[in-house]
Amino acid sequence: MMRSVSEKLRKWDAYPKTLEDFQVKTFSGGAVTLVTLVIMGMLFMYELHDYLTPKLAEDLFVDTTRGSKLRINLDVVFPSIPCNMLSLDAMDLSGEQHINIHHNIYKRKLDLEGRPIDDPERQEHIGHGTKESEGAGGQSNKTELSEPPKCGSCYGAATREDQCCNTCEEVKDAYRTKGWALQSLKEIEQCVREGQLVETTELPKEGCQIYGYLEVNRVGGNFHLAPGKSFQHNHLHIHDVQQFKTADFDLSHRIRHLSFGAKIPGKTNPIDGTEYKTEKGPKSINYYLKIVPTTYERIDGSTLATNQFSVTQHQKNLQGGLDGGLPGVFFSYELSPMMVKYTEQHKSLGHFLTGLCAIVGGVFNVAGFIYNFVGFAHQRLQQKIEIGKTT
Repeated sequence: MMRSVSEKLRKWDAYPKTLEDFQVKTFSGGAVTLVTLVIMGMLFMYELHDYLTPKLAEDLFVDTTRGSKLRINLDVVFPSIPCNMLSLDAMDLSGEQHINIHHNIYKRKLDLEGRPIDDPERQEHIGHGTKESEGAGGQSNKTELSEPPKCGSCYGAATREDQCCNTCEEVKDAYRTKGWALQSLKEIEQCVREGQLVETTELPKEGCQIYGYLEVNRVGGNFHLAPGKSFQHNHLHIHDVQQFKTADFDLSHRIRHLSFGAKIPGKTNPIDGTEYKTEKGPKSINYYLKIVPTTYERIDGSTLATNQFSVTQHQKNLQGGLDGGLPGVFFSYELSPMMVKYTEQHKSLGHFLTGLCAIVGGVFNVAGFIYNFVGFAHQRLQQKIEIGKTT
């Protein structure tokens, strides 16, 4: 019974074997076998690396998230605009405005070669004074420590009865708020005391690197870097640049980094490293950003919420003074209603094993085909040579 079963199974043998006496091992066959093994090993390592490396699956759906803040990371260098002339403001479609942002924003003074002059500091106040004048004011304050504090006059520009203007800069701010032209500094006691008798019209020969981050509402809006101290007057957003010649403004800049949230692995921001050079004069340089909310789900199940964006750029020359707009670098952004989701995924073990079988079988069969073809061609050539010799 067992013998009949074994004989029936032999009929289905797809791998018939020949006797060793009829097998001839050659040098060429060994060389082909060695090359085949090397190729199999290389393809195996590639397949293993591909199996261990997570793949990204992309999905697109409607963004239903609400209530979160939008984080803006920026690092911009202005080679020809001093730090005390540069202000950062942000506003959105909900009506919320942030004037002279200094929280989590740092400024580093640069020389004309782009080298840092001093360590970066938070810019608490954005004004037009110099270190010498600030030092003079500080020295004056020290000499008056023994005197009781008094309320300085705002020279008619006070908006409250109890408002005091104890420094020259506070008097200037009061006049800006009122929208009045500033009188001669020689007639203002605070400016005389601090030594600020003349308003310089020349920009300091230095640059500025401004970097950090700010958080805004998750709605469309804009933020801008512009020369002059910014303030609001009658619901208008104003930058005080009357002190300086706008024809001397050089808004050339380099955007070292700009992003809206955390970095996505394997992705780059389209505007990083962008350098924009322009001629002197009042100009409005606009970047229009389309932000796409993005989530990134790692293989361990953790989720990263961030954003991607695309950008276009436009420049406008402000002819006829500042009536046609405000000089500066503007970033206008709007959020897409769609969200992109990246998900890390591993290949299945079955897919990996299938690939290995395909590699082993494919390479073995292709190598055998090539070896048999070359052997057959060599045999035919030998036969022709022998026939030629006999004739």
